[in-house]
Amino acid sequence: MAKRFIGAQQTTVFSPIVLHGKGVHSGAAASMVLLPAESDTGVVFRRAGSDLPLEDIHATVAAVENVTLCTVLGDGKGGIVATVEHLLAALRGMCVDNVIVEIDSAEVPIMDGSSSAFVNAIDAIGIRELDAPRKFIKVLKTVRVEEDNCWGELSPHSGFHLDVEIDFETPAIGRQRRAFEMTPGVFRAELSRARTFGFMKDVEALWAAGRALGSSLDNTVAIGDDKVVNPEGLRYEDEFVRHKMLDAVGDLALAGRPLLCAYKSSCGGHRLNTNMLKALFADKDAWTLVELPSVRQAGRASMQMGSAAVNYAADRT
Repeated sequence: MAKRFIGAQQTTVFSPIVLHGKGVHSGAAASMVLLPAESDTGVVFRRAGSDLPLEDIHATVAAVENVTLCTVLGDGKGGIVATVEHLLAALRGMCVDNVIVEIDSAEVPIMDGSSSAFVNAIDAIGIRELDAPRKFIKVLKTVRVEEDNCWGELSPHSGFHLDVEIDFETPAIGRQRRAFEMTPGVFRAELSRARTFGFMKDVEALWAAGRALGSSLDNTVAIGDDKVVNPEGLRYEDEFVRHKMLDAVGDLALAGRPLLCAYKSSCGGHRLNTNMLKALFADKDAWTLVELPSVRQAGRASMQMGSAAVNYAADRT
């Protein structure tokens, strides 16, 4: 049976997961299969159904080619996969370490604009532990990045803590701030259903630029005349900052390993998130690789280690 807990061992999905949708920017139909993978594979995107000689794309910050409106990864030879952040957030949020993503499009399907469909699919199939120990990237000292009116900091912490603030002029959003210690239960309940958002005033310009061709009220929270246009309203009162946190989980997953750190950001986005990782890895004294000695010891240390080492069976209730 699929195990329903996460400990000191690496994990993968229990069996293949098939998902269908369309790209929010391309508008093109997209199908993908999440395949179980061996230890130390990480997350690998593999183009399916194409005659092009595309290379596997490893989901690491080194593969980032563009961060305008979404996170785009590339193989360095012209092959890309775009809008990866919501899927990566679901995988990292649910502590799935290794998976091969076979996809027949250059863009991950947007689904409902959140990570909810991916989380539900992982929950339905389950997670399987592998023999190899999970390795963590432990932040050893504070690393800070400042860009125009935004900034971010990665600091030492025994788990994975997010503290995100946004500030938009429209009263529909305004200033919002949230902080969570990440576990699968917290990610599922507090972040996974938060949808991407955009402004009606920008739509025509985006369409002219070949962007947002697949966006609709079914997958985007739309803001017009300083109010939310979607008839059903918001899923959370502060859905906007929660989605920014979801994006941060996905972008920081490009570290390639789970992080032991506290991440604090103000008015950031995909560019800031990925530049934080670049700044971290540029300083060899700022991080190290660690692993937990055993599931049993990890269980005893769960209150200190947060999401790094805790039995998450209770999170499913």
